[in-house]
Amino acid sequence: MTAFPSITGTRLIRALRKLGFEVVRVKGSHHFLQHQNGRCTVIPLHRGEAIGRGLLAQILRDCDITKKELKKNL
Repeated sequence: MTAFPSITGTRLIRALRKLGFEVVRVKGSHHFLQHQNGRCTVIPLHRGEAIGRGLLAQILRDCDITKKELKKNL
């Protein structure tokens, strides 16, 4: 398995915005992002905490993007 850097919610949102996702609403610390073609996901923003491996994998599946695409846009 390749080494993937730990990533915070803020950094992940910034990378997803480069890929065409927009924040459609915020409820507490959770940001709901949606793409024009209907793909959507939820990103938790907890100060000082990185997104866990399992959650990151689920977010990538929801967004239908690969780790390679995400890493390129970080």
